[in-house]
Order: sequence, then C-alpha cells, then structure tokens
Amino acid sequence: MEKIVQPTLIERLKNARVIDLEQPRFQGMPIHPAHKPGYFYALHRRHRDTYQPGLHGPRSGASGVLTMMEHSGTHIDALCHQACGLKIFGNIDTDSIESPVGFTQLGIEHVPPLVTRGILLDVATSKGQMPLPLDYSITADDLTACAKAQNVQVEKGDVLLVRTGYDTLWHDEEIYLQAAGVGKSGTLWAAERGVVAVGADNMAWDAPKDVDPDTGATLFAHIHLLTQKGIYIIENLDLRELARAKQYTFGFIGIPLKFRGATGSPIRPIALV
Repeated sequence: MEKIVQPTLIERLKNARVIDLEQPRFQGMPIHPAHKPGYFYALHRRHRDTYQPGLHGPRSGASGVLTMMEHSGTHIDALCHQACGLKIFGNIDTDSIESPVGFTQLGIEHVPPLVTRGILLDVATSKGQMPLPLDYSITADDLTACAKAQNVQVEKGDVLLVRTGYDTLWHDEEIYLQAAGVGKSGTLWAAERGVVAVGADNMAWDAPKDVDPDTGATLFAHIHLLTQKGIYIIENLDLRELARAKQYTFGFIGIPLKFRGATGSPIRPIALV
C-alpha cells in the first residue's frame, strides 16, 4: 500500500497566499481625536549628508525620525489601554500600575504573538450595503446572519474580524470617523464565543455614537472586552482583499511590538490562505 506523505509546515507555507491586512501609514491618515497629532515622519539624514567616499567608499545612508501615537494606523490595544471605574483587567487599580514611563503591568509587551485561526464576517456585503450606513451599529443578529450566509462558525481562540466597508474610505478622515461599528449586542456575541481578539475596518470596533443604556459608557466594547474579558481589539484594518477573495476562514498572524509599558502598538496583521 502506498504511503501518503503529508506536506510539511514549510511546504504548506510556501504554497500559501499572503493577504496584507494593514492600512498604509502617512501624515494625514484618519486619526481619532483623542490621539492627535497621530503620525509624523521626517527624513532626518539624507544620502548626500553621509556621502563620504574617502571614508566609506561609495556607500551612503539615510534615516528618519518617526513620531506617532500608539493608537494610530492599524494597531492593537493592550489590556491597560482602558479602565472601568479606574480598574483595569484583573480588577487592578490604575493608580497602582501607572508610571511616567508607562504601565508596570499589562503593557503591550505582554500581548503574545497572535497566530491562530481568523474569521472574517463581511457584514457590509452580507447586508448588501457597501459601506454600511454612517454610525450604523452592528447587532448580534447581523453577525449571526452573516456567519450563516458565509457558512462559518466563530469558535474559542479565533480572531474575529468584522467588515463595515469603511476600509475603502481610509483616505477620508471626516467620513471614516463616522464609520459603522459593532454595537453592544454584537460585542457580547463575540465575547461569548471566546475569541482572543476582535478587529474591524474602522477606528474603534465600536459604533462611534453608541452609549450603553445600562452604564452610560461610550465605546462599550473597550470596557467590556479589554477590562472584563481580556480580549484584544485591533483597529483600522484593511479587509478589502480578504473580502474580494471570499476567504472567510484563514490563518491569522499579528505581532505587536514590545514597547515596554505601552497601551498599544502598531501591528502588521496578515492572513494566510
């Protein structure tokens, strides 16, 4: 009987299609008002400055200065980013772990590399609205209907990505800041399934104008997921190529930078299909 040889991990990776889920970073990209000025890059040292053939031969070098908020561009939130009643995840007092140079616990350096199954719920396409209406609040029913239409199930350990269609408007800050987002019932739906992280093609995952009627909290998902459930939030994703390919399940890789004590980090998320 002929033995069936299974492909190795390296062979499978070589054959995988890589889909980039990060939006480009540039001065003038959409920035949440709380995180202005956002992003600035300047070319500090130019090739002409370092061109010294007598010392270095024909070689020259250039380098720049990058100034940016942690929560600008495609990024991931650390668990210390939000508090509820001045308590962060684990019921820790904010005053006890804040310092001038960052947080002594639950900073972004403690977020592990996210290498797991990803699920895309393309709600905009499911509802036939591209993008969804301004400030639309995606409900649990919307997510359930989308998952059924795509024939997928969200399971424990997944990274759940939700598409609003506003990834097409990354160039337009005024409109992008009014993007649809996930409402309270949708956030509870995701948390109940035990995901390790959620993400969306908008500024905050949350619907921007929603206010929780029970607590009065704005950005309900930020206090529920980060402070109560320990679920990370990834923001400003580009889900266009993934949606065009109709790849609703995929290998997800997202690795934050180890900024000690920081409340968030840029992330370069990719999908392997």
